[in-house]
Amino acid sequence: MSIFKKTLALFLLSTAFGTAPVSAQNYKQVDIKPIDPSYFIPKRHEGRTYLITGGARGIGAASAIRLAREGANVVIFDVLAKEGAETVAQIRKEGGKAEFVQGDVRKNEDLKKAVELAVSTYGSLNGALNAAGVMAAMAPDAVFDYQKQKALLPSAIADAGDEYFDTLMDINATGIFKSMRAELQPILKQGKGGAIVNICSIAGLTGLAGNAAYVASKHACSGLTRNGAIDYAPNGIRINSVNMAATETAMTDMAIKFVMAASKENKNPDAVNMGRTKTMSLLAYADSKKRQATVWEQASVICFLLSDEASNLTGGLFATDGGWTAY
Repeated sequence: MSIFKKTLALFLLSTAFGTAPVSAQNYKQVDIKPIDPSYFIPKRHEGRTYLITGGARGIGAASAIRLAREGANVVIFDVLAKEGAETVAQIRKEGGKAEFVQGDVRKNEDLKKAVELAVSTYGSLNGALNAAGVMAAMAPDAVFDYQKQKALLPSAIADAGDEYFDTLMDINATGIFKSMRAELQPILKQGKGGAIVNICSIAGLTGLAGNAAYVASKHACSGLTRNGAIDYAPNGIRINSVNMAATETAMTDMAIKFVMAASKENKNPDAVNMGRTKTMSLLAYADSKKRQATVWEQASVICFLLSDEASNLTGGLFATDGGWTAY
């Protein structure tokens, strides 16, 4: 084989495996600046009412705050009473309209109460963000204790217990189903269309090492999103999901603590660990500080998908993941 052919073969091989040589040019590294938390589009959601499950903190809270700034009435639904009240107080302080209902997405009566409050207080329900979800089978405000909670934390299939698996399926899968059902009923009766966004995570698009129940439950979330979009397109109801990678939230903080604790206990640190094959999104890897996404970056996409600007979008699983699923 000639030198030319050998060189060409090596180049094609390296390209196929993602190791093609980079440009010889020494281009400047540039970090992408996250969206300003105070940014919003005035009146984009004026007069509309949204139910936000899991809206007490994190992405749900940021979305509720921005929706209210854009003119929406919001009803926050969460098991976390203290954080929920604080988010409502912030919205009202800024001049927005918000109510809080403490409840569990696994309980139909709680969801019914929240939906009825939205309709009775603001006259209608125009859409929803379903942000309630867990990665571990314990209370979202629980103090982390690896040794005591090990059986409730992320696990691979062979080592997973029933409580871990059943709890995540109940909240992340069945909870999404019950939430969507409760939300869709008044929207359908109103006959004016609407929009729903579900938070399904990159775990709803791909596998994640050592997260059997989370991945299974979030794939169910993605499935419910697509099926809902199919069933209710004739009624003018758009249903999409956002599927993010690591974002600065309490859930991600817990996940980091879990990984660190599990690594310390690992009796065979040299064993092959598939979770090490990919630990960052494209944007996190490229960033000089390796930053995660912010809740405001996620809220930006969510508020867009709920708005009329997304009029042609339904059944989409939007990878708001900094490029995680691109490779």
